Amino acid sequence: MNNLAAAPDLALILFAPWFLILAVLYWLYPRQPRDGARRVFDGVALLAAFAAFIASEHWAHGSATRVHGTMWPQILATSVGYGVFLLVLTVAVFVRRAWLRRRASMRM
Repeated sequence: MNNLAAAPDLALILFAPWFLILAVLYWLYPRQPRDGARRVFDGVALLAAFAAFIASEHWAHGSATRVHGTMWPQILATSVGYGVFLLVLTVAVFVRRAWLRRRASMRM
């Protein structure tokens, strides 16, 4: 069996606790409004961030050359995947903020 069979998913294994912390913080703040539409939006955003992480991690791991050493694919996959996860969550924060403000102004 290949020792590096789980190598593309090493970043996910290592970052899972941190991603869980970020996901919980994203889910909880802001505390209001907390309705069905907000839950759906937040769930889709978190799934999109996770899917983007997985896709970019596998792409980066497969694209990396081993010229810089055998650890380079894991380093690149971790860096790219983490950046993409944060990018998707950051975009979701700003889109959600604008959406919630627009909804609040329409109710007044």
